[in-house]
Amino acid sequence: MTGAPARPVPESGARNLVVGVGARSGAPLDEVYGLIEDVLRGAGLRTADVVELATVEAKAQEPGIVGAAARLGVPVRSHPAAALAGVRVPNPSGAAEGAVGTPSVAEAAALIDADELVVEKSVATDRAATATCAVARRFPAVLGPFPVSGEKTSTPPVTESPRPFTMAAMTPPTQNIESAGPDLRHHGDAEVRGENLTDLAVNVRTHTPPEWLRQRIAASLVSLAAYPDGTPARAAVAERHGLPVERVLLTAGAAEAFVLIARALPARCPVVVHPQFTEPEAALRAAGHGVGRVLLREEDGFRLDPAAVPEEADLVVVGNPTNPTSVLHPAALLERLARPGRTLVVDEAFMDVVPGEREALCSRTDIPGLVVLRSLTKTWGLAGLRIGYVLADPETVALLADAQPLWPVSSPALAAAQACMEPRALVEAAQAADRTTVDRAHLLAGLAEFSEVRVVEEARGPFVLVRLERAAEIRERLRLLGFAARRGDTFPGLGPQWLRLAVRDRATTNRFLQALDQAVQALPARTGR
Repeated sequence: MTGAPARPVPESGARNLVVGVGARSGAPLDEVYGLIEDVLRGAGLRTADVVELATVEAKAQEPGIVGAAARLGVPVRSHPAAALAGVRVPNPSGAAEGAVGTPSVAEAAALIDADELVVEKSVATDRAATATCAVARRFPAVLGPFPVSGEKTSTPPVTESPRPFTMAAMTPPTQNIESAGPDLRHHGDAEVRGENLTDLAVNVRTHTPPEWLRQRIAASLVSLAAYPDGTPARAAVAERHGLPVERVLLTAGAAEAFVLIARALPARCPVVVHPQFTEPEAALRAAGHGVGRVLLREEDGFRLDPAAVPEEADLVVVGNPTNPTSVLHPAALLERLARPGRTLVVDEAFMDVVPGEREALCSRTDIPGLVVLRSLTKTWGLAGLRIGYVLADPETVALLADAQPLWPVSSPALAAAQACMEPRALVEAAQAADRTTVDRAHLLAGLAEFSEVRVVEEARGPFVLVRLERAAEIRERLRLLGFAARRGDTFPGLGPQWLRLAVRDRATTNRFLQALDQAVQALPARTGR
């Protein structure tokens, strides 16, 4: 939403949920309040965090809505139907538009003065009376420099930030606190740490590193008394991508690269395209930046529209293929984001899982401001070793290198990097990408048998993103059955209805599909509300 005033920053744990409510005339209090309770509980949200009920003006005096607000101890905030009609919603209804002039009272009322829809429209029916509700979250505004489009100032004043444009709604800059929206520091390893579960939560290829790579790493241990020398590994990466060595920077995984970018590169107006890997935004926030978000939409297949990125953005981060959506954006489309004066960061951590690495930008030198990140941890099972690299123009590489400590990459990690650039490794990686394609097709075919499951189409990564109601409950039941799935609600732009599933071999997938069927069948039916 554009033009809405920024709100003061709430304290950690402050209420930030807006519940949008619609109801037919005469909808009873128990039905309206019961629906709200069910929806919040099913999404793992608390009634104590609700700040207001929102609805259309024509329904503001409905006893069921007024009574539900009273039970929650929050006000009813009403909006003109014409204002709600201008809010884009994921589940429009012709009947609702004909009755009250807006395609979804619940979703539009929740979103009109909030930032991110976390629970889409739910419906409760009790004979002739029907109520609907949806839940949105407000993010705190940040006080600090976030330039308005066209603003010319070398030292921006400390003022409330404007709410920028987004594709569905680009959320305003978030404050450098972990309570601002989803938990950006939650990662898939937390789903399996210390548990004996079959891992579908982490995207590292199973049965890795291969024995030959283990031997190469082990052989490097005899040189641990010497300081690391990254020259051979850096040259190997440059040769693998056909680039001058000055365009290569070795890092302790892609995560370190995001920290270096946040700390070393100038950015007055950084923007992160979501949903995607959350470390880029977390690193920017930790470095003191206000961060804008462009939220891609489910109804658009989570595909990027370059026009959604504000012109004033001088640092843009996007994944390709994107984690967690598994969407592969065309290289030609990403090129349209580049322009002089802007840093375009493309996270290609999973590009080596795409057969032929089509749509890769890693070897391009003609795109202004392009910074490409690569990781060796996923395909080669080196998450514990921490090795990745940055490909960029020499000036940018020099800025990032200056921000690194001395000897940032260990000798074993350097040995692994050099080994993974050799011809035999590239052949093995290509074969693994082909196997992943076949195994992913098997997983998708199995998921298609579930009427409860909706999969984001055109998955191209080693994982798929699925939507299903009561996903949090299903995820817990899967854990009881021995499987870990990655929750989706910690990714900005997704809600509690989403899960990410790593692609595994056919036998593992078959066992998982059986467990999923048990988990779905075991869920108790909802009440009649």
